[in-house]
Amino acid sequence: IETVSKILLCVSTAANTALSSTAPPTVRIIHSGNACNVEEERHTERVYTIREGETLELTCLVTGHPRPQIRWTKTAGSVSDRFQDSSVFNETLHIQKIQRTQGGRYYCKAENGLGSPAIKSIRVDVYYLDDPVVTVHQSIGEAKEQFYYERTVFLRCVANSNPPVRYSWHRGREVLTQGSDKGVEIYEPFFTQGETKILKLKNLRPQDYANYSCIASVRNVCGIPDRSVVFKLTNKTASPSIKLLVEDPIVVNPGQTVSLVCINTGGEPPPILTWVSANDSLPQRSVVNGGTLTLPSITSDEAGIYSCVASNNVGNPAKKSTTIVVRALNRGRFWITPDPYHNDDNIQIGREVKISCQVEATPPEELTFSWLKNGRALRSSERMVITQTDPDISPGTTNLDIIDLKFTDFGTYTCVAALKGGGIPDFSIDVNISSTTVPPNLTVPRGKSPLVAREGDTVELECLVSGKPKPIILWSRADKEAPMPDGSMQMESLDGVLRIVNVSRDMGGSYRCQTSQYNGFNVKPREAMVELIVQYPPTVEPVFMEMRQGLGRPVVMTCRVLRAHPSRVLRFEWLLSNRLLHAGAFDAQKDETEYTIRSLNKEGWGEYTCNIINEAGAGKCTFQVTGKAYPPEFYYDTYSPLWQNRPRVYGFKLQWTQMNPSAVDRIIAYRLGIRQQRWWETEIPVNATPNKGELMTHNLTELIKPESYEIRLTPITRFGEGDSAIRIITYSRNLLLLCSSPGEFHCSFEEEAICMFIQDKNDDFDWTQHSAATRDTKYTPNTGPSADRTGSKQGFYMYIETSRPRKEGDQARLISPFFNVAPKNPYGITNPPAYCFSFFYHMYGKHIGTLNAFLKQKGLTASEAPVWSLSGNQGDRWRQAKVSIHPTSSFQVILEGIRGPGIEGDIAIDDVTLEEGGCRDPPPSESLPNTHSTSQPTLPLPFFFF
Repeated sequence: IETVSKILLCVSTAANTALSSTAPPTVRIIHSGNACNVEEERHTERVYTIREGETLELTCLVTGHPRPQIRWTKTAGSVSDRFQDSSVFNETLHIQKIQRTQGGRYYCKAENGLGSPAIKSIRVDVYYLDDPVVTVHQSIGEAKEQFYYERTVFLRCVANSNPPVRYSWHRGREVLTQGSDKGVEIYEPFFTQGETKILKLKNLRPQDYANYSCIASVRNVCGIPDRSVVFKLTNKTASPSIKLLVEDPIVVNPGQTVSLVCINTGGEPPPILTWVSANDSLPQRSVVNGGTLTLPSITSDEAGIYSCVASNNVGNPAKKSTTIVVRALNRGRFWITPDPYHNDDNIQIGREVKISCQVEATPPEELTFSWLKNGRALRSSERMVITQTDPDISPGTTNLDIIDLKFTDFGTYTCVAALKGGGIPDFSIDVNISSTTVPPNLTVPRGKSPLVAREGDTVELECLVSGKPKPIILWSRADKEAPMPDGSMQMESLDGVLRIVNVSRDMGGSYRCQTSQYNGFNVKPREAMVELIVQYPPTVEPVFMEMRQGLGRPVVMTCRVLRAHPSRVLRFEWLLSNRLLHAGAFDAQKDETEYTIRSLNKEGWGEYTCNIINEAGAGKCTFQVTGKAYPPEFYYDTYSPLWQNRPRVYGFKLQWTQMNPSAVDRIIAYRLGIRQQRWWETEIPVNATPNKGELMTHNLTELIKPESYEIRLTPITRFGEGDSAIRIITYSRNLLLLCSSPGEFHCSFEEEAICMFIQDKNDDFDWTQHSAATRDTKYTPNTGPSADRTGSKQGFYMYIETSRPRKEGDQARLISPFFNVAPKNPYGITNPPAYCFSFFYHMYGKHIGTLNAFLKQKGLTASEAPVWSLSGNQGDRWRQAKVSIHPTSSFQVILEGIRGPGIEGDIAIDDVTLEEGGCRDPPPSESLPNTHSTSQPTLPLPFFFF
């Protein structure tokens, strides 16, 4: 409580208008996670290498105000060009256990509506190595006119990998190389481009029968170990052969249990048996036991081709297949064809009539038909001709031709379908032939077209069908190529009624009902049309709009009609919280209605509703009139947002702008809330009206390291509290250094991160973080410090170890993080600001070399002269160096230690500081021999680039 109280009391507020706070976005990608290598700017691209299964973490650092929206996308993936959700809206992209298919180029896009979006990309290369596989192939060539055979064996090794794999072969413990054995050749086929390695054994010899090892290696990149496989070659090595102990095809009834047995008949090493189906996957209920596949209670869906595959990596796999056929009698249908020689659709005495019956059967060759008349068997005769189509040519169809129809032929004819194998119930269809058997006719009942309905209703479209037998009715859309309500292009109806539930406006139009030739007469289809009209209430805009306005100002609300059916709108009404304000007839010449508040008062705040009404209902526009202020927009590009007051606390410079400050009444204060475990609040008074884009500042102090805090900022007007903005303040040395200006930077190298200093990759050796308590002085007792700069043996510092294998002239460079240079105006830096760079050094030993300090400035070229340099033994004590620098853009400081002529030459540094303003009290020149710095340089010092 005391700490938070201090935070709320130790604050200051200021409005800064010198800077234009709005800025287009910039973006930079930084990486963490488990990368094994990151190549920066290689051919203008960044390549991030990671081992499969590790964690990928990419963070998009953005600047710009208002805060840009960040979007991650991905292309060039081997499986999918995008994420499952197509993109990720988050600053950090986190992928656990990354897979090879997730490699590719990742883009970070930031936009805030100002200028063009900022886009950066990084290519993620996923490294992996699978277990190698050895396959063996043999060729036997007969030499003409000679009594011997040449047997050549090829051992091929393949492993999936990234980067490309390298192979090596061993025979027993012997390493095989090209030329090491005349009977052995090692080569890579041209078409594989190094992805395989073939070992060729020419004209097999007794010594060639041995254990062969293929070792696949990616040279230990990303710590991926080598992988190997062993193959034993003997005089019995042979490709697999198998036999199926089943018939082909196997015809069974539904519900039977089917067992397919496959056995090995040859092959060395012993082949492995697997079962596959034509659908790639076996049925879920199937059971595999060795070479036996069991399908319990088989169904028609499980019918198909099943294959047994044997593989032992020698030669080609052996494969045998069989087909399972499950007996079934499927849908049956019939149709009646009147005498084709007369232009009449009716059945008449003395003329021919044909009854056709069609049934889908499996297997079709087992299908048989029989006919009954009035329940008695009917045989083919001169007047009753029974025929059957060839099932191999067309689906099973039987026809009964009645020649010279007589009155005694009237009755019920039954078509019976059966399968020869039995076990399946017979399928029968009854067809009645009588004087009442007439072709169909379609009509639409009176009053059923056009049919008017309201959106959301349930409607029934009806076509009356007469005739005997009654055919199936087919419904379809007649006026457009559009699907039916169920999504199909055609729907069937047995009673001629099409029922549509929850009808929508796009379902209006013309519908066609049509007779089907099946289960009826085989005559020209009859059809009729039904018109459906769907009425719906007016569609209006805006459906909802928030209108923020200050007291005493006018407010104009407009509700617009987009479409309606019927289009004639009857009336409108305006309401405030269910209280009628205004109503009337809608002007047909306009498509909108308006309501105006000439001078807004407190009673005018609330929810306004405009109802525009037609016969089908009402469309509603809603307006929320309020004096609530818009939320503030936090400014994330603050120079030096974090700073360190004392070892255990830190401060934060909170900055923001106000969104649309003139839209409502003047903002009189902000309510600041701070939460770590509970909320604490205070008010920040605002004396003057904030302008659009004006940057406001609020300093928070006494924040406890390394705690994070949630900050809530709420504007206050005469209306009351406005919308809040929330952000998280997190203590992070990375953020402290990456985002800071150099004014308050201090590093004592106490933490493992060493204040984000990095080792130069192009030098000879590295600086080392150490303390006197842990440093080994066995070999160099007369050099290096005995404590850190404060005298503590537990404190840490950085030093160069000059013992062997170091040699004279070797260089070690330590590079600081980037520091921003705060511009005094938005158009750039005309007068470079001065900064004081200081550090403590310890240079004790008779072989001391040189300590240099350089300035590396972004975007400039310069000579390689250091801004500070010192050489030789300076005694067993810590001394301070100071130098003024004048950077014009973001910069880094580089400390370089150079090894002298011997091992007693350790150099140490501690307490590196950067402060705004020139150095006030630089050390006297006599205490800093060989230094190139001056107390007050008048020109910018030279910059050094690596």
